[in-house]
Amino acid sequence: MLLRNAQVYAPEPLGLQHLLLGGGRILWMGAQLADLPAALSVETIDLQGRRLIPGLIDSHVHVTGGGGEAGFRTRVPPQGISRFTRAGITTVVGLLGTDDVARGPRDLLATVYALREEGLSALAFTGGYHVPPQTLTGSVRGDLVFIEALIGIGELAISDHRSSQPTLDELMRLASDAHVAGLMTGKAGVLHLHLGDGLRGLDLVRQALEKSELPPRVFHPTHVNRRKGLFDEALALTASGCTIDLTAFPVEDGEDAWSASDALLRYLDSGAHAERITVSSDAGGCLPTFDANGHVCKMGVGESGALLQTLNEVIARGVPLERALPAFTSNPARLLRLDSKGYIGVGADADLVALDSAGAAHDVIARGVVHVRDGRIKHHGMFEDTAT
Repeated sequence: MLLRNAQVYAPEPLGLQHLLLGGGRILWMGAQLADLPAALSVETIDLQGRRLIPGLIDSHVHVTGGGGEAGFRTRVPPQGISRFTRAGITTVVGLLGTDDVARGPRDLLATVYALREEGLSALAFTGGYHVPPQTLTGSVRGDLVFIEALIGIGELAISDHRSSQPTLDELMRLASDAHVAGLMTGKAGVLHLHLGDGLRGLDLVRQALEKSELPPRVFHPTHVNRRKGLFDEALALTASGCTIDLTAFPVEDGEDAWSASDALLRYLDSGAHAERITVSSDAGGCLPTFDANGHVCKMGVGESGALLQTLNEVIARGVPLERALPAFTSNPARLLRLDSKGYIGVGADADLVALDSAGAAHDVIARGVVHVRDGRIKHHGMFEDTAT
């Protein structure tokens, strides 16, 4: 496949380029296009100067569906592949949340494999909200060592009334298992932490860093923009070497929270290390609001489209695309040790998104296959409505 006339952001701006794709990779890229051999069968797509970015990496997705806090009817259905591709997402990391009983690691892994069969790059975290974690082999370290698709532990809940209230020793033991398994396999080996509204915030993580030899990169706290004070804690934590994750969930006026775009702007303006921030969608996860009696009074669902929406909001507020883009591409690729993803260059995976003038996904290529063309979905999942 030949992509012509692409304004490439790799994430750094490379100007107008042509790209030759094959075998799911970028084989060649250059500003001058030579004649190709006549015998070579090549599909050509003229991008007409559209911005071409790496496919977005969503490191927090409830691929089996989340929810369940207000009864079985509140379990969110699984996400179909076009929900991701139409939003410019070409790589997802699936996980379990509050419900790690009715939904388990077998279902999660099977869903990840199904997404792979349909053309997406899909991985997963073992475990879930609670301690002891749900596993396939009997231990989280065994899961990470022996099951290729599993790259870390999460989302383990802390500072949340729905968590199992893990102790410092339990947190350090899980972080150690993630770290050692990462060393053994070359995988990410991260402990992905769900942060709730609790006032303890990131205290357990700070204690773990102070009282153990664990490297800071192992701890990857998410939802850190759900409280303004928590975001300040998380920002300070990056100075020690941790990477923090913003969630692109809706924030109402007057709420004690930062939207993902507000938080990313604040982070970039703070002078903190630019590579220690990621943004994820929480797609498929429920977004419950609890009343004073602990009952769910409102329920929302995370959307994959929130990532691209957040990117466009930040750009609209004056941040250059090349400065905003790493939080959605190269930063999660680096943290998750996905060496062939998150950038555009020869040898990289052919995960590419061409943006239209409004910032929507005009064309999406995942592993070298066109999934969205001219804004229309070309490839649906087995059980998706092809009219969408």
